[in-house]
Amino acid sequence: MKFRTEVEIPYSETKIEIEDQIFSIGSCFATEMTDLLKNGQLQTYNNPFGTLFNPFSINHSIKKLHDAHLYEEADLISYDEEVISLDHHTSFNTRFVHQTLEKINSQIEIGNRFLQNTKWVLITYGTSFIYEFLPKKKLVANCHKIPGKYFEKRLLTNLELTDSIYETIVNLKDIAQENVHILFTVSPVRHTKDGMVANNLSKSKLITALHEILPQFENCHYLPAYEILMDDLRDYRFYKEDLIHPNKQAINYIWEKFGNAYFSDDTMDFIEENLRILKSLDHKTADEKNPKYQEFVGKLNTKILMQQAKVKHKIF
Repeated sequence: MKFRTEVEIPYSETKIEIEDQIFSIGSCFATEMTDLLKNGQLQTYNNPFGTLFNPFSINHSIKKLHDAHLYEEADLISYDEEVISLDHHTSFNTRFVHQTLEKINSQIEIGNRFLQNTKWVLITYGTSFIYEFLPKKKLVANCHKIPGKYFEKRLLTNLELTDSIYETIVNLKDIAQENVHILFTVSPVRHTKDGMVANNLSKSKLITALHEILPQFENCHYLPAYEILMDDLRDYRFYKEDLIHPNKQAINYIWEKFGNAYFSDDTMDFIEENLRILKSLDHKTADEKNPKYQEFVGKLNTKILMQQAKVKHKIF
């Protein structure tokens, strides 16, 4: 007897190799997956604009990265003694113009260089809702806790969604390595503040737009992370206490399915060994001069050197 509906990620003929660079952008789910890739010591770069949720804002950031377009003071606003970019996450805010610009532009320069050598891109969309900053008539990525009277919230139209996805793919294919693979997911995190009906409408618009655009391009794939959590792991035991975000067990389940579909055998072995090493590195002792502990550290360093010999980039 079957007691659940298992959702599989289709196997990819092209695999992620241990020297491949992986760029990721989007919602917090993209960050969760990237953290696991990073812990496995693959070359990753995540969210140079901070966490983003809607396709319009993600496309806007990809354009900036593609063009290496640096921000100027005129692109910023001031609120509550902070200098803010409405295109960025609050982590970029500072009290001074030059500091905010330095944080923003350094990430654009790094992101542009990284993308030029990128073989894999992971994009996670979270919502179809967007806010317009009324004083500037500008669609924004983040409201930065500025009073709601200055914003108007609406759903992106189907044309805005499909155009954003299309332009994102075109710009990524232009700047990244030839035959770059672009993997799209819809975040399984539900935006309950929108209400469940509006959240489902928002997610459905994202899924519809993706399935409309992706067949037009080679090497662009939809990963059913949303469907895995909604249908396969259909139980609140797979959520954190807020009943919104997937817990560690759920993330690891999706990660395992992703790895089985996209990692080469060498990459899988490389990551698994590095994760074991990382766990060992967390081991602490009250007596670092203990001979047994010294032996443990020596063996661990040998393992790290053996792993380092497999790749050109620095690990650990």
